[in-house]
Amino acid sequence: MATIAGSNPGAAAATTPLISSGGPRPTPPGTVNQLFLDAVKRFDKPDALLHKVNGTWVPISHRTIVERVRRVALGLRKLGINPGDRVAILSENRPEWLIVDYGCLAAGFTDVPVYPTLPAEQVPDVVGDSGAVAIFVSTAAQAEKIQAQRAAMPALRHVLTFEARATHGATLTLAELEAMGQAAETPESIAAHDAAARAVKPGDVATLIYTSGTTGKPKGAMLTHDNFYSNSTACLGAVEVGPQDVALSFLPLSHVFERQGDYLLFLQGCTIAYAESVDAVPLNMSEVRPSMMMSVPRLYEKLFARILDSAISAGGLKARIFFWARGVAEAWADEKLAGLAPGGFLAMQYALAQKLVFGKLKARVGGRLRFFVSGGAPLAAEINKFFYAAGLTILEGYGLTETAPVIAVNTPTAFRIGTVGKVIRGVEVRIAADGEILCRGPNVMKGYYNRPEATADAIDAEGWFHTGDIGTLEDGFLRITDRKKDIIVTAGGKNIAPQPIENLVKTNKYVSQAVMIGDKRKYPIILVVPHWEQLEKWARIHDILWTDRTQLMAMPTIQRKMEKEVREHLTGLAHFETPQKVVLLEHDFSIESGELTPTLKVKRRVVDRNYRALIDQVYAEGHAAG
Repeated sequence: MATIAGSNPGAAAATTPLISSGGPRPTPPGTVNQLFLDAVKRFDKPDALLHKVNGTWVPISHRTIVERVRRVALGLRKLGINPGDRVAILSENRPEWLIVDYGCLAAGFTDVPVYPTLPAEQVPDVVGDSGAVAIFVSTAAQAEKIQAQRAAMPALRHVLTFEARATHGATLTLAELEAMGQAAETPESIAAHDAAARAVKPGDVATLIYTSGTTGKPKGAMLTHDNFYSNSTACLGAVEVGPQDVALSFLPLSHVFERQGDYLLFLQGCTIAYAESVDAVPLNMSEVRPSMMMSVPRLYEKLFARILDSAISAGGLKARIFFWARGVAEAWADEKLAGLAPGGFLAMQYALAQKLVFGKLKARVGGRLRFFVSGGAPLAAEINKFFYAAGLTILEGYGLTETAPVIAVNTPTAFRIGTVGKVIRGVEVRIAADGEILCRGPNVMKGYYNRPEATADAIDAEGWFHTGDIGTLEDGFLRITDRKKDIIVTAGGKNIAPQPIENLVKTNKYVSQAVMIGDKRKYPIILVVPHWEQLEKWARIHDILWTDRTQLMAMPTIQRKMEKEVREHLTGLAHFETPQKVVLLEHDFSIESGELTPTLKVKRRVVDRNYRALIDQVYAEGHAAG
């Protein structure tokens, strides 16, 4: 990745095929409602969903889901909401999210997911901009956000809560809404509901998903029923699960990755278990014992760092066994990835490594995991290879909100570490002259809501969506090198793709976050937020005394330590793309400070702006020294 990152994107694209197609579309146009109704009829499971109630995992059947979805749809109609109206959902992952989503889609409404982590003042950017007439909230805390910003959302008429009582401005509970729907049920109304759900057209807008907005205000991507339908059916052969599988859902359903993933899982009859929270994921994994999971790279980064730390901290024989096992596993992985079948002494060693080391790792994730799926951000190749070698495959894919989202994904039969796999069926990818990835297919959004100019900028006259990502095609496999807007152009005219370099640095257990800076500067530097738990442990072992983190961070010994740790991962880089200075930051980036998107992507420009005084000082000192 590092070598590619330093190359000229246009030159890289010129040496590779310009267009890759995933082949013909597997199905004619369809709707999410078709997927839903066909799945519940086909599987009729008692445990379609799982959620934890008072410490116990409780199942919800397909029959119950169908009933509740219908009652939500009928209840919303009783409130005077009409097909085409927007209904927002502000909630953490839970069964009610899925039920309300399917209820809105069945009634022909357009739903608008809102990240539950959004600060109150940012909620109108989604709810107000979309013109939502109703909103579902999960808790009193979420209801308070709406109450505080109600004036900025003039179209909003109804606030419905998932809680048992309507408080803090909520006007109705979900249970009351469902009771309204139940009261309206007759044989005729039930038949009419089913007919209306089937009558929704593939081109109707199913949802407005607002982009995370790494630059500027978020925009509402209009995703149609067929955007999701085509993406789901195209992925059926790529990520195969069935009614015997259990998936743990913990990424926000307000993000297109988890939402489309859950549509795909539901379509295949997989049981979906909703994690209690992100912090509870390790415990929930041991309880639910999932056979597959979707996650952003942050989970794998943290797990990787904890595993290495445990091995090093154990010391002695245990540490030697771990690193012996890792070496054996990577040798085994090299042969497997080259298309060979490891045998003989290596196979014997690998079996022993599994028994002594990696079997315990598999037990930590539940003991029956077949694969992970990774998306939302680039995954470091070193981390992917480690898990693959351990026997835990991570299928890395690629897509965007505007492409519903999957463009390409690795599969068990077409797998290459460092890439995001091959293009899925029905979708085309083209590498533009400047290296930008373009996508065309039935998964591409209708456009941005009320933003015709932004739509025209994103989708050209030939239907190609401009992703803003830089990449190459290698034997049909798509490799992402960076974001187009993230490319750093130094004062000397050198192009640097920072993401692969940052990902290398973040594999170090002492690093929590890393952001490169250097646009229009003489050379790049890298801002690093230490993993404070690890760094403070090291400081205590070395008898370093401090009163607060600001003092610790300023110590020359600590600065040398972090400099050494960071530079150990900066191998294979050209001189011009190697950060010349490691700058420590005390506080992790956050959504509240505006430095992270709700999907935890770093907003480089905001970080640059927030730390401008410190950055200018570092460059001034560097120039003075030079």
